[in-house]
Amino acid sequence: MTQPADDVHVDRSEYDPDADHAFPDGRVNEVLDRIEDDPEIATYLEAQNVNPVTRKGYNDHGTKHVEIVRDRGLRLYDLLKTGGVEFNGARDQGLDEADEAVIIALAATLHDIGHVVHRDRHSYYSVPLAADVLDRILPEFYDLPERVRVKAEVLHAILCHHTEEETLTREAGVIRIADGLDMERGRSRVPYEEGGRGINTVSSQAIEAVVLSLGDGTPVEVEIRMNNAAGVYQVDSLLKAKVEGSLLEDLVRVVAVNTHEGGDGSLVERVEL
Repeated sequence: MTQPADDVHVDRSEYDPDADHAFPDGRVNEVLDRIEDDPEIATYLEAQNVNPVTRKGYNDHGTKHVEIVRDRGLRLYDLLKTGGVEFNGARDQGLDEADEAVIIALAATLHDIGHVVHRDRHSYYSVPLAADVLDRILPEFYDLPERVRVKAEVLHAILCHHTEEETLTREAGVIRIADGLDMERGRSRVPYEEGGRGINTVSSQAIEAVVLSLGDGTPVEVEIRMNNAAGVYQVDSLLKAKVEGSLLEDLVRVVAVNTHEGGDGSLVERVEL
């Protein structure tokens, strides 16, 4: 991947990986507190798992997946902001900087609810369903003009987690990449063959951990730790497509590391995509 633009500055001293996300004015935390126990959202996150898991035999796309995508999306955003990266979604709409994280949190929460209609083309079904939820929740935080604009950006980010759609904002790019980062053992976004030993099956079991940190030369480094080189298929077949077209290609470095130790205790393989 190419190096970041000249105006992007990475300052490691400002980022504490163990600290809470340092979002402007805490607005996103108020929104997260509001939606955490929302019964309609909770039911959607359970119901959206039926078509992909029960009926299609795919991996989890429900509550746990959403929690992972939301957490990694906000962490990715936090790292990018620490690296001096500017976001354009909220800004183009005349919204506050604090609304960037709100857009990401809501889009991550609602991006997969279209699965209740069908697994196929689910991102398109997610848009109207998410719009209804947003119409109910956003008035608690925004006046009419702002809630229309926040809603527009959330729906754009939801639609663009599907790689066939053109990503127009970096907020949407965060959702796109975060969706692909849910890939630890048995949770890969690529379905595996039940009872089989094909490449999807082997690779889906190979990913041990996904670690996001400040990069060396880029604002973010994503390290994919594997116990088998077959995990590279998982990264190359999905995450690479998510990063491409995200508007964050030059800002996120992806490294796949095979942590299986040989006789000399050294790493067997390290691949940068």
